[in-house]
Amino acid sequence: MLLGPGDDAAVLGAPDGRVVVTTDLLIEGRHFRRDWSSAYEIGRKAAAQNLSDVVAMGADPTGIVVGLGMPADVGTRWLDDLADGFRDECALVGASVAGGDTTRCDLVVIGVTALGDLGGRAPVTRSGARPGDVVAVAGRLGHAAAGLALLRAGLAGPGAGGGRPDPGGQEDPGGSPEPGGPGALADAHRRPRPPYPCGPQAAALGATAMLDVSDGLLQDLGHVAKASGVGLELDPGSFTVTPEMEQAARLLAADPLEWVLTGGDDHALAATFPAGVRLPPAWTVVGRVVAGGGVRVGGRSPERGGWDHFRE
Repeated sequence: MLLGPGDDAAVLGAPDGRVVVTTDLLIEGRHFRRDWSSAYEIGRKAAAQNLSDVVAMGADPTGIVVGLGMPADVGTRWLDDLADGFRDECALVGASVAGGDTTRCDLVVIGVTALGDLGGRAPVTRSGARPGDVVAVAGRLGHAAAGLALLRAGLAGPGAGGGRPDPGGQEDPGGSPEPGGPGALADAHRRPRPPYPCGPQAAALGATAMLDVSDGLLQDLGHVAKASGVGLELDPGSFTVTPEMEQAARLLAADPLEWVLTGGDDHALAATFPAGVRLPPAWTVVGRVVAGGGVRVGGRSPERGGWDHFRE
């Protein structure tokens, strides 16, 4: 950022000569609830889902701008905490909050636009997958969906702030629920943890296609299949179901693999790579690219792929 907030517009450098840009909208009651999430957690979530889209193109995030509508009863402390969440999530990737705008609104509405720099690399799109490639994922899958199910069932309470930094600038582990219980999964819904370094890493390794998993793995990989004109075969045995997800599934009489395959909001990354590429430990191979179309799991076409914003 060459010129920050304070003028009519900010100025960001673009050393690559190209700018990656993405935007997302979060609406109270649709994407978050103030009785479930703190302002700080909401700020981190709003920034994370945009920064994740930038790294999914193989780019390095450089900054965000924020449009904010809010009721008069929100208060300045809530707004300060929200801004702290934006700032601290951006700090994870070396980006800046470049500015934004506020207005009065009946609900809290947050619009974030994120920008990034490709560093001389070609962007990794959804249309480059080819038969013979492997399909791999990085980051958590199904945790946020399980947490949302627990919150809706009243089996998890409000968060504790999402791990605010201590005065030394480090994450406070005490701000997040203990691993292994419903609170840990609810925290995953309140605040995603995208695998930010894996996006540019995948681009450097020669990823042929990549995207952010926001609406469910099956649905999002369906976009890759369609854009690339290929089919994707996934191995259900390659996915990890954690003990806390198994515990939540027992409480809710649910199938944890359904959360993994169709749950959104974890903002994991999914990518395809040439078969000969040696992937780092952060990436797990979960399938392969084949001729044809669509996404199949264990040889079967799933009935449901993920979240549909206009039907659900």
